[in-house]
Amino acid sequence: MRLLVLLLMLWALPAMAQDAVRLDSAASFARADGDSVTLQLQLSQAAPYRITLLDMPTRVVLDIRGLELSGTDLATMPGADLFADIRSGGFRPGWSRLVLETREPYRVAQAAQQTGPGEAVIRIGLQPVSAEDYDGAVNAMSALWDLPLPTTPVVDPSRPQPFRIAIDPGHGGIDSGAVEAGLREADLMLAFSHELTEKLIRAGFEVVLTRRKDVFVGLEARMTEARAANADLLISLHADALPDGQATGATIFTWNTQADDRASQQLAARHDRADLVAGLDLEGTDDQIAETLMDMARADTQPRSEAFARSLSARMRQAGVALHRQPVKGAAFSVLKSPDIPSVLIELGFLTDPSDRANLTDPAWRARMSQAIADAATDWLVNDGQQAELRRH
Repeated sequence: MRLLVLLLMLWALPAMAQDAVRLDSAASFARADGDSVTLQLQLSQAAPYRITLLDMPTRVVLDIRGLELSGTDLATMPGADLFADIRSGGFRPGWSRLVLETREPYRVAQAAQQTGPGEAVIRIGLQPVSAEDYDGAVNAMSALWDLPLPTTPVVDPSRPQPFRIAIDPGHGGIDSGAVEAGLREADLMLAFSHELTEKLIRAGFEVVLTRRKDVFVGLEARMTEARAANADLLISLHADALPDGQATGATIFTWNTQADDRASQQLAARHDRADLVAGLDLEGTDDQIAETLMDMARADTQPRSEAFARSLSARMRQAGVALHRQPVKGAAFSVLKSPDIPSVLIELGFLTDPSDRANLTDPAWRARMSQAIADAATDWLVNDGQQAELRRH
């Protein structure tokens, strides 16, 4: 595997002194010079940046510290049509990411930042190369610098062995998730995660969040965060979209690579595509031996995940929450792959369904849902402890 990370940290200004960096899309441009492409970005001031090349599809990924993207649309800059697609968004605290999907493989022939009074220009020269000579990372482990900051869990000193739950608000930053009627899945899930955290803490649990702001966190990094925090349970939160009204009502998913339900497969593909959209492609990181070992480890965690899903379904019914006609299902969601932590993914509803959409924006409904999840965690903790005693004997 060949990895290329071209790291250029220029004019490293102290973080506290640096104002927000603005990008002028009207003054920026891309220009074809024969087969080569020159990209010029007009900034309000100099800023540290880095360039990464990624493959499948070929992409130029540019991360800029302190860049403020509100009101910026690079797709409107002159020459934008030289790229197959241009995306941008928050990537990690204090950084923004630009993803330029190219129509053919390129190498970075030149990269420089020039400054002047009240401005700076990043100029990048791209030259075409053959597919065999392309140095973009197929496996983008080189871009995994976005690991979330360590969490500081809320500790209840009255519990000798506090039970810790990792809450995973889906999407974030450059990956907005589903968007419908002006609502972004990433925003809704982050807000709901804060409401759920309060309920769980009141129930006596410790809580860690895989993301606490509107920033992108890769799927592998979410599991890493939960594991680093010694989480006893992972709950991933989503409110997706499916075409033609294929789904409505809350649904709970556990890990299952054999799930043949069409809607589940569509959702799994959507979730895994989030890493690709943000410039990360983790396909192929698990070899056959690792998969076999993880399957062996899941012999313990999988039944516990399924038990929590059943408890959650029961509590949602008691709370009067509308459920999908098959409320507990299996799917190959990558965020559920962790073999050592019982994990579930909850589709709180579907933004494409008007009734679900109304529920997701209703404070009373969200309060019932978050309380149902907290009650289910309490029920499951008791039952899981009893099962653990039986296993010991």
